[in-house]
Amino acid sequence: MRVFAGYLVLLVALPLAAFAVLLPANVYRAQGIAAPDCDGPLSVLIFALPAVLTYGLGALLGYRTGRRFHRLVSLLCLIVALATVPNIAEAVQELYRNTATGECLG
Repeated sequence: MRVFAGYLVLLVALPLAAFAVLLPANVYRAQGIAAPDCDGPLSVLIFALPAVLTYGLGALLGYRTGRRFHRLVSLLCLIVALATVPNIAEAVQELYRNTATGECLG
């Protein structure tokens, strides 16, 4: 029953991970406009940090059980968690860029 609940949590968190991977940190730069996006990095981090924690924990717990199916699920969780890391790095870089230029101070 506990394993089923864990897989259910991973299944419910899948749209969260999809948003974490697909949302750009700066919507304007994604469209080709050179303008700061003051809300973009935080909207990415709101989805990305829980997704990394959920799927990172899923990868760790799935690997520790030792069965072949659980290790396969662990590998998939690791792939999802690592797919969100570049978007987190881009969002943090965008936050530092906005802070350094002083354009998003209000």
